[in-house]
Amino acid sequence: MSDWTRDVNDWNEAIIEEFRSNDGRVGGMFEGQPLLLLHHKGARTGTRRVTPLTYQDLADGYAVFASKAGADTNPDWYHNVVANPGTEVEIGTETIRVRARVASRVERDRIWSRQKQDYPQFAEYEAKTARVIPVIVLERT
Repeated sequence: MSDWTRDVNDWNEAIIEEFRSNDGRVGGMFEGQPLLLLHHKGARTGTRRVTPLTYQDLADGYAVFASKAGADTNPDWYHNVVANPGTEVEIGTETIRVRARVASRVERDRIWSRQKQDYPQFAEYEAKTARVIPVIVLERT
């Protein structure tokens, strides 16, 4: 495991602990933003993982964004939910069963535009990469 991966994992663990200790609220860079904990199973390893993500409420669920802060590759959790779409999220103190799917292009563009408007750092992530940042819809099951 690289130092970068270890640092990200430690940072995520601290956010997860704060989230669970404060009924889904955290401070720092996520303060005031909607945050969920996405549970996912490794596409190759089957290892169960949890990743904190900013989300957008949708009529039938939630949208999360595979931005990886503008990196040129998708985050590991993206590959995991594509391979294993049945999962769950924690929002506040509630655990909700969801099914993940990649948003269609039209749906993605609508959701992504709103996310960039509401949280300008997502426009910055988009500007850093040539890839189209995937939007994952998490539909309640």
